[in-house]
Order: sequence, then structure tokens, then C-alpha cells
Amino acid sequence: MIKKIVCVCALAFFSGVCTAQDWGGKFEQLGQSLPTPNSYRTGSGAPGINYWQQRADYKIDVEVNDETQVLTGSETITYYNQSPDVLTYLWLQLDQNVRSKGNLDEVTRTSVIRDSLPAKFFPGRVGNSDYDGGYKISNVKAATGEVLDYVINRTMMRIDLPSALNTGETFTFSLDWSYQIYDRMTVDGRGGYEYFPEDGNYAYTCAQWFPRMAVYDDYEGWQNKQFIGRGEFALTFGNYEVNITVPADHIVAATGELQNAKQALTKKQLQRFEEAKSAFDKQIFIVTQEEAEENEKERSGKKSTWKFKADNVRDFAFASSRKYIWDAQAVKLKTTSPLAMSFYPKEGNPLWADQSTKAIKNTLEVYSERTFEYPYPVAISVNAANQGMEYPMICFNYGRPRNGQVSARLLDGTVSVIVHEVGHNYFPMIVNSDERQWTWMDEGLNTFLERETKRVRYPDLDINWGSPKGIVPYMKMEKNRIRPIMTNSEQVRRFGYNAYGKPSAALTLLRETVMGPELFDKAFKEYSERWMFKHPKPADFFRTMEDASGVDLDWFWRGWFYTVDNVDIAVGDVKWFRMRNEEANIENKGKKVKKGDLTASKSNSKASDFSNGPEPFSLVETDERYYREFQNRVDDKAIMARFADKNFYQVEFQNEGGLVTPLIVEFTFEDGSKQIERIPAEIWRYNEQKATKVFAFDKVVTNIVIDPNGETADTDTDDNIFPRPMEEESKFDKFKEGAGK
Repeated sequence: MIKKIVCVCALAFFSGVCTAQDWGGKFEQLGQSLPTPNSYRTGSGAPGINYWQQRADYKIDVEVNDETQVLTGSETITYYNQSPDVLTYLWLQLDQNVRSKGNLDEVTRTSVIRDSLPAKFFPGRVGNSDYDGGYKISNVKAATGEVLDYVINRTMMRIDLPSALNTGETFTFSLDWSYQIYDRMTVDGRGGYEYFPEDGNYAYTCAQWFPRMAVYDDYEGWQNKQFIGRGEFALTFGNYEVNITVPADHIVAATGELQNAKQALTKKQLQRFEEAKSAFDKQIFIVTQEEAEENEKERSGKKSTWKFKADNVRDFAFASSRKYIWDAQAVKLKTTSPLAMSFYPKEGNPLWADQSTKAIKNTLEVYSERTFEYPYPVAISVNAANQGMEYPMICFNYGRPRNGQVSARLLDGTVSVIVHEVGHNYFPMIVNSDERQWTWMDEGLNTFLERETKRVRYPDLDINWGSPKGIVPYMKMEKNRIRPIMTNSEQVRRFGYNAYGKPSAALTLLRETVMGPELFDKAFKEYSERWMFKHPKPADFFRTMEDASGVDLDWFWRGWFYTVDNVDIAVGDVKWFRMRNEEANIENKGKKVKKGDLTASKSNSKASDFSNGPEPFSLVETDERYYREFQNRVDDKAIMARFADKNFYQVEFQNEGGLVTPLIVEFTFEDGSKQIERIPAEIWRYNEQKATKVFAFDKVVTNIVIDPNGETADTDTDDNIFPRPMEEESKFDKFKEGAGK
């Protein structure tokens, strides 16, 4: 106890006095904000010894009618109860019901009348669309043929079991359904069709197209939160066998591996398809543009069934059209060789032939290095107007030239969206977070890796989005207009910034400034490997990043993820000191003091620049009382000699934004050279509003800048500089007066 008191006194002597309100606060551990660790999810952030998750296998037959645009299907689901709980009912997700009459999104959407509103948007704004959406469900029965009782609650469907489903048991049931596929040009949504009036063809991108099992987990039981439209999906892993029937002249892209290529493809297409599987240095066109243009003129009256199989996936999506060009290239990873494939109409060229498959390859290579090796056999990018949406092994992406011209902005946007959506294979398709609750866990992490992929593979493209610099406009907003990252998807405001940009900027700051690339990359990879093919929660990410790096990050998660504080650090008082030359002081006694003389007594505490010269200070011999019980002594004269010619700069840092942050301080010297000092965020642990630190240099400083390269998302860089303009002084004085209250 005595030792502790002495240490506290010493800290107070050198660091200033701590007030009661300064103690704790932003540097307190998250503690009760995170769930209590248990045998399912440990305090280290790893899955526990008793971790479990459910499984659902699907066998589906589906047909797309190219004349009526109706999708009809039947499915058989085998549900595995691997939980320790007894289940008496199951929940399914009916995401197409988000577009049924009277859906929750429609009846709760706020709206106003605006003059000169484009007619395209008016029906949706007033809830008067003529689209008849939602599932038509029938024949819900057990494998025995027994009809099952069920109830539909908007986008959720509860099926009552004939008998309790115990741990380790399975239950198999089936149902039939259909729905009218919607025109994405008039109805906003992730799946649907696009119509091409020039040639009278359709391109179908089918997503959320079948009733799917909801997640049941250790965290909250059934995840049966309604689908309102923004919060995406919480899904269970399983194996899929899907038979897709379309017109015989259609080309189909889908999750999984094609099982009947000999029947679905022409002889020439099959030969090219097989060739592509070992083509590592170039792309192979399985369907060329010329062939696609001829194909889109046909109207086959026959049907063809494409059969796909996908193991250990959480969802299934597909695309179908007679317009598709199809190219492919094998990607050589350390132990696997997935096939990168692109499907696109001629309207996507020349951009897509040049960039899509290349972007898939770059994404798989960079993401595999940073997380885990891509485990699936294919990765597919499909061109679809004004879209960017992801599913296991397949994604739908925008990007079309205008009049055959590819602008720099279009190139950047197209590459970015393909990298981003292909990257979603890692988050959340494999690291299977709950998108319905926490959008940032996949979008934020994925935006970060998208930016990293562009930084490494596309040095000429813009990487401002998702960076600390890029998040500044958002962080400067009024606090009542934004919400913390840790906000449910449906309640988020400024969705793009909140769920994509800010988490990515936070991770960039964490990697480049707080932890350093080596520690961050190891920890991020550890999280990815721990939770691949599992269901992580926010606490699992926070805890793993700390556990694997040895860095206490609770202050970081608290500030960046749980608050709307912003970084705004200002340079307050700056004082320049040099030690007195006591002998020179005696010799010069009575002489006129010149500006900058080390014997000057004038204080520069209010100085706005260095023109007053250094303020003198003295070191004196150590009084015996400071040695207490120690028998040996320091060499006072040697210490004085060591610092006799040093320049000392006492810099006050003021935290005006509230978000504690590392300090990056750049000093410029008289000879034009520069030196950067990096100070961890813990400098604020005793006082979250103000911190003062002394720096010692051999050279004379002429300029001081905080965060010179924009690493910390500081929202006001005008106050980051010293010397500062005279008109800024009142601002600092005002802050100083209020800081101690």
C-alpha cells in the first residue's frame, strides 16, 4: 500500500493532478458492455469447447418462366438440431414478403410530397406500387407426408413440429412456392430481372428466392427479426443440390459447381470450360461476345436444366440470360485453384472483359493472404445494372460504359464493386456474422479489405473511401444526425458512412497507427481463421483482436464503435525552454538582455510563435530527501551537462472532439529537416481533455503539426499547427478556461 501511494505521488508530480471526473471514463474496460464469456464463446474471443451451430441441407427444383417472369419452386429441407436444446417449432425466412402488400417497410416508411418528384419514384414513396409481391406457399408437409401447421408473420414463417426435435436429431420437410419476379428498374431490391428493350431479352439475378432457415444459436435462440429491407441476412450453413430449369438458350451462373456440364453446355462450350480450369495466365471465353449476340436473337421453345451442388454454404443465388458472355480463368493459391468467372451482356463491354475476372483474381489472392485461403471451387461476378450484391461464390455488380467509353470514375467504381462483392465471400459468407443485426461486421470489415486490395493491386485508383481522411465529412456532422457503429442495421443513419466507411476507417487507423501492420495482420487473420464457417458476434471480434495482438483496445472499441465522438486535437500552449548557463549569467550580470538570450526572464507562455526565444530554466542539485532510503546517488553534474545544449518544447494538446486518439506530431527544424513523434492514445488516460508533453531536440524547432498525413480522421486541421494565426488565439484560450471545470 505504501509503495502504491509513493507511485501515485510521483505520477502526480510529473503528470499533473487527476480530478475525480478524469479518472476512468474512456479508458475503462468494456466490461458489462460485452456478454459474459462462457463455454460457447470464450473471453479470448475464440469459440468455446462447447460451441455449436445448426445445419440445414436443401434439395431444390426451380424454374424461371421467361414469358411470365414467374419463379416456381419446390424444396426439401433437412434440419439438424445440433444445439443442446429441445425444439418444438422451426422458423423460416420469407424475404420476398418484404414486397407483399402491407409489408412492414411499406407501412412504416416515412414520406413527404416533394414538388417535381420524378414519376418513377412516386408509387414507392406513397405505398401504391402495382407490383404483387411475396411468396405463394403450398404443400408444407413432413417427409412422412403429414401436413404441417404453420403461421406466416410477415417475413417470417413458423412451422410447428409433429413432435419435439431433440439434440442430435434431424427433421425433414418440404414445401412448394412461387412468386412474381420483379423489375429492378421500378422495384428496389437485390434480386429480380432487368429488361433489355433493344433485343427484347431479360437477365435474371435471383436472390432470396426460396424460403430459408433462420439461425438458431447460443446467443439469442431464434434470430427471427423481421426483414424490413436494409438489415440483410442471418443464415445457417448447409449443403445444397439445386436444379435450375430455364430456356434452353440461356446461360446460367450459380452458387456451387455445375454437375451436368455435358448436358447443359455445347461441345465447344464444354471444351473451353475444361480448358479454363488450368488457364492461370489468361482468361478463356466460354461464350464470346459474338456468340452471345447471336444467342440473344434466339427464342428457344425448349427447356434446359442446370444442376448445381454446393457444400457448406449459407445461401444460394443464380443468374440466367441468353445475353451472357462468359469468361473464366483459374487462380493459383497456395493449395487450391478456384475458377474465377464473369458473366455479362454486351452492354458491359469493353469494361467487363478487361476488368471483371482480373478483379476476382486480385481479390482472392489478397484476401486469402490476409484471412484464409479461399475454400470454394468457383468465384463469379455477374453484371447487373445499378447493383452490388453478394452471395456464396457469386455476386451481382454494376458497371457499364456509356457510348463505349470507360471513364476513370466508372473504372474505379466497377473495380471497387467487384472487389467488394467478391470479398464478401469471406465476410459474411464464410465468417458468418449476423447481417440482420450488425451490418458493420461484414460491410465494414469487407470495405477495409477492399481498400487494401486496391491499395496493393490498383495503385492508380482512389482509396479515399474507407480511410480516416475519407470519413472526416461524416465525423464532422452534428451528433444528433449520426449514430454509433454499434447500432442495429434498421436504425442506422447515414448508412454508407456508418456501416461501411467508418468501420473501415477505424480498422485502417488501427492497422496503420495504433497497432502497426504486423500485429494487426496477425490478429485479423486469427479472427478470420477462428470464425470461418462459424457465427461470430461483435464481442468475438473485439476480444480476438486484443487476445491475438496483446494490445488493450477497449478504449478504441468504446470510442469508435459505441460513441459518436470525433477526433479533433488542437495545439494549445507551446513553450520553448533551454537550460540556463549559470556562469554566463554571472558574467553578464547588469548587461542589457537581448531577445533570445538564455538569461531572459520574459515568459513566452502566451506566445503564438517562437519569436520570443527560449524560456530559461535551471536544474539544481538533488536534495537528500528525494533519495529516501537509497544509499547511492546520481551524478547531478553529468545530467546537467547532458541537457545543457538541448531545446525543450512543452506542447499542450487539447481534445476538442472527445474521441481519444494516438498523437502523430511532426516537428520541422531550422535546417528544414523533419521528425515525427508517435504517442499512443494512453496519453489521455489521466485527463481526457488536455495533455501536456515535453520533447527534447538538439535542433531548433520552427514548426509543429499534429497528424500531418491525415491518419487519425481529425475533423479540424486548422488548429493542428503551431505557430498559429493570431486570430486563432481566442479559441484556444476559451477552451483552456473551460477544460478544468
